[in-house]
Amino acid sequence: MVRILAIVGMPGSGKSVVASYLKDNGFPIIRFGEIIICEVEKRGLPITPQNEQIVREEIRRKQGMDVCAQIALPLIKAKLLDHQLVIIDGLYSFSEYKTLKEEFNEELLVIATFTPKSLRYERLALRQERPLTLKEAERRDFMEIEKIEKGGPIAMADLTIVNDESQYQLQRKLDKVLAETFQEISQVAYTS
Repeated sequence: MVRILAIVGMPGSGKSVVASYLKDNGFPIIRFGEIIICEVEKRGLPITPQNEQIVREEIRRKQGMDVCAQIALPLIKAKLLDHQLVIIDGLYSFSEYKTLKEEFNEELLVIATFTPKSLRYERLALRQERPLTLKEAERRDFMEIEKIEKGGPIAMADLTIVNDESQYQLQRKLDKVLAETFQEISQVAYTS
């Protein structure tokens, strides 16, 4: 039985929208990005994309590409004691995917959010928090694919939701996926 749902996708594909929607519907969320942010704060640095990148690359170089998954394992297991389903927002590297798959096997389901690149870049330029120019968005894509192994979890996703319409449409697609995939959970704990 699936007990962990990991959301993957490129920047601007709707991962945070999906995670927020699931959180609003009562599911606990574990954000791998928070692990990096905590480390940036621990070092007394301002929270900026540049500092997050520096810290992310450094801790992965020193502790392995799956460091966020290793740190999150006890948190995930603790949440599973009280919840039928735990959401992971931001499974980034293929090493993290392999660590979680090895630990949870069939209990892990990976959902990729896919948005065409031009639409992702448009959304990234318009977002309120940390907007990106076209050049910055493209540079981030390359960095995440080349240095963070981001393509692996997306390629290995069990399900893909195409997010090329409104947030409302994305939420309806997610409702459908949850109803089909998690029938017993959706009847008990999920309301739309």
